[in-house]
Amino acid sequence: MNLNFNTKLAEGYSSNSQIARVLTENWVKENSYCPCCGEIPLNEFENNRPVADFYCKKCNEEFELKSKNGKFSNTINDGAYSKMIERINSNQNPNFFFLTYSNNWSVENFLIIPKQFFTSEIIIKRKQLSDTARRAGWIGCNIDISNIAEAGKVFLVKDSKLIDRKIVEIAFNKTLFLREKSTNSKGWILDIMTCVDLIKTETFTLDDVYKFENKLKLKYPSNNFIKDKIRQQLQVLRDKGIIEFVGRGNYKKIKYETI
Repeated sequence: MNLNFNTKLAEGYSSNSQIARVLTENWVKENSYCPCCGEIPLNEFENNRPVADFYCKKCNEEFELKSKNGKFSNTINDGAYSKMIERINSNQNPNFFFLTYSNNWSVENFLIIPKQFFTSEIIIKRKQLSDTARRAGWIGCNIDISNIAEAGKVFLVKDSKLIDRKIVEIAFNKTLFLREKSTNSKGWILDIMTCVDLIKTETFTLDDVYKFENKLKLKYPSNNFIKDKIRQQLQVLRDKGIIEFVGRGNYKKIKYETI
């Protein structure tokens, strides 16, 4: 994987946004692979397709690319709020590639967020455009990836360093089971993933997760068995290899970069 963009493709373009679009899309087409099955190369959809930019012929996964110049951040600009909410609640939502690049046109970070991690909670509504704006009344959105569990941020390139392809495939496929869950079941699993991420140590106890009981009760006020749900979801995460049970109410996080 060559981390440098082919800057010759920018000749003839004057707009920075057009240059960035041409260079980043070409880089993904020429250098990336399918994180699900490892297929090379990815294929481009026709221009201006509203849902996705790339797809894999082998496993049919679809991908939309978002890119930016500069440091990796937790907030990423996206399109219309209503359309985004509609997409994530349908089967039309693609996986998201996020790419950051340096001023000298080289890739610094390239990660995928699998579509099963997209919920309405991470989509932040922006202010409605004023009546004097060209698109008066339009409401955009941002994607807040700080609210996405770490298992849902699979890096192919991190801090300009390549992550082994097999490790990427394992990490991507490990959470595909979430696509088969109901909205409520998936919500519980994602919430417990987030709670585990908030625990700063690599190993943690059941009591450490119980400390989030009040926070979870606010989200699920009709559930009177929060601790039971916590234990149930920890068992799911253990069975799926996302955390490891080390005995006597103790668990260990599994970081995919070291699988």
